[in-house]
Amino acid sequence: MTQAIATGDAGSAMRRVDGPDKVRGTARYAFEYPMKEPAYLHLVQSTITRGRVRAVHDGAALAVQGVLAVLSHTNATRIDPGDETELAVLQSDGVAYRGQPVAAVVAKTPEAAREAAALVGVDYDVYQHDVHLSAARTDLFAPDDTDTHQGDLEAAMAEADTVIDHVYSTPMQHNNPMEPHATIALWDGTSLILHESTQAVRMVHTTIASLFGLERDRVRVIAPYVGGGFGAKGPLHAPVVLACLAAMAVPGRPVKLAVTRRQMFTLVGYRSPTLQRVRLAADAQGRLSAVGDDVTAQSARFTQFVERAGDPSRMMYAAPNRRITHRLAALDTNAPTWMRAPGEAPGMFAPEVAMDELACALDIDPVELRLRNEPEVDPGTHKPFSSRTLAECMREGSRLFGWADRDPAPGVRRHDGWLVGTGMAASTYPALLMPGSSAEIRFEKGRYELRIGASDIGTGAWTVLGQLAAEALGVGVDAVRVHIGDSTLPAASLAGGSSGTVSWGTAITAAARAFREEHGDTPAPGARTTARGSDGADENYSAHSFGAQFAEVHVHADTGEVRVPRLLGVFSAGRIINPLTARSQFIGGMTMGVSMALHEHSVVDPRFGHVVTQDFADYHISVNADIGEIRAEWIDTPDYRANPTGAKGIGEIGITGTAAAVANAFHHATGVRVRDLPITVDAYLLGSRG
Repeated sequence: MTQAIATGDAGSAMRRVDGPDKVRGTARYAFEYPMKEPAYLHLVQSTITRGRVRAVHDGAALAVQGVLAVLSHTNATRIDPGDETELAVLQSDGVAYRGQPVAAVVAKTPEAAREAAALVGVDYDVYQHDVHLSAARTDLFAPDDTDTHQGDLEAAMAEADTVIDHVYSTPMQHNNPMEPHATIALWDGTSLILHESTQAVRMVHTTIASLFGLERDRVRVIAPYVGGGFGAKGPLHAPVVLACLAAMAVPGRPVKLAVTRRQMFTLVGYRSPTLQRVRLAADAQGRLSAVGDDVTAQSARFTQFVERAGDPSRMMYAAPNRRITHRLAALDTNAPTWMRAPGEAPGMFAPEVAMDELACALDIDPVELRLRNEPEVDPGTHKPFSSRTLAECMREGSRLFGWADRDPAPGVRRHDGWLVGTGMAASTYPALLMPGSSAEIRFEKGRYELRIGASDIGTGAWTVLGQLAAEALGVGVDAVRVHIGDSTLPAASLAGGSSGTVSWGTAITAAARAFREEHGDTPAPGARTTARGSDGADENYSAHSFGAQFAEVHVHADTGEVRVPRLLGVFSAGRIINPLTARSQFIGGMTMGVSMALHEHSVVDPRFGHVVTQDFADYHISVNADIGEIRAEWIDTPDYRANPTGAKGIGEIGITGTAAAVANAFHHATGVRVRDLPITVDAYLLGSRG
């Protein structure tokens, strides 16, 4: 896919070049490509949580007019999933979670596919299931390389003047982008073409080729526009494999599959619930002597996923004694996956609330407490930071928010029947630089053509990549045309981990500079150069983005209703390539943080093992009415130690710390300490003050 770039230098607030097409409805998403005589796929999902399929009865379904095929483990194409057990779809009779696809219907119309799917009968052998997460389980296990032990935590706790020791929890949450997962798959007998909603064109391309034993030039993945992902569209999930299996059952006919909103709660992952026992030990001046963070999280019985919620506690604050552990419960559920700031989002809630509790116990201002515990080097790795300006973020945030006027006593401010409080928390996210991206620069018809297989999931990649190319070429950005979202382009890393712009940018900058060296400032038509980007971050430094979140919370004194009329984030994320798209990313993350604090909670019925909140009526997310004044500012500090672009990721730093800031402000308003998300009315009505 191609977009021309309008005038706007790198560092300028340039409007999104893809905006007009999206507003007009001409930007095509995966399911929207017109196809000749398409077929439609509808899934049959298991009605048990654990067991095996004894028989599939498809006679009635095959009799429905327009049905082309009914797939099950008895007739689906054999694939080789290797270690990717989540992708072993329709490959055996085993049932690992409720809602697992056990059959699928391909038909000429979506109505016929749905009708026939309802007629497929499945007999099961049912086994006892277990979906209960608890830190007291006796079968918890430690995933590899996730524990940190420094010094003697227990001795430091015993000797400390003040100790905080509490358990904090975050619930299961589900990625819910506006565009559901969708695929159009076409198999011509030798090759697969996929129109796919994905954050990772190359990952889909290589994984599908491997699964089906195809040469890579026999698979093409097209994904120019993606309607959000929040991590779930990074790794592959069952639906795309099902679409490919269906396409192979009806060669020459494109098969369309759009996951329903209800199926989004079953088939494409979720954020694992977490339990964190956080322990802080400090002297009378608030200087930490120990940090402990013992995390219990959820995985699936059939595959392993680790929600690394303890990672921020390794490096946020100075302390000579530290213990960080992760323990997993293998349950009869579908597999967790990445969700915006995986690890760091739940991982910053618990310790940042604990820091607020420590500040209250010592009667020290929460900002001052954090300043007193600023480390000189990364406490976990002992490497120097590539840059660390958290203190500057907190001081600037304090100034902009009016923090100095805050009365530290909780539960004493009222306005028109509302209790009023303010709170803050720190934010962090690693500055990742993914290897393996390449870019090509061509000169054709008087314009520079940038070609790279990146994905734009709504973050502004169409725009900022052109800005970076123009800067490196020494031309106006209107002289650059961008091509992304296709596996036939030079391979690029995924749009995830806040790593896209910087990882792709290193390749683009290298290609542009090499092009100028090879072809000069007046290249001949047809001139082209390809270059590879960085092979990874500089291991000599610890690279992170930082931020400070400040929240004002109102709680109705009679009903417990919670509102967040004011939210401020001040961030340090290296060089800001495009202030307009950057601000959008920051406030988007902060909005999602409010949603995490007040609303999002996927409820599992343990009797049947499935999520019962399967739509936007029951699974609540923040909407316009929930967000008051939301402001994002930043300290523009290029960090060329982190990567050659000087930028750091911004997509996820906005969510980390936000929920803790809201929870801390809730305590300041009410005197009620909340250690479990989301914050609900009963937290105020039934909570203990103090």
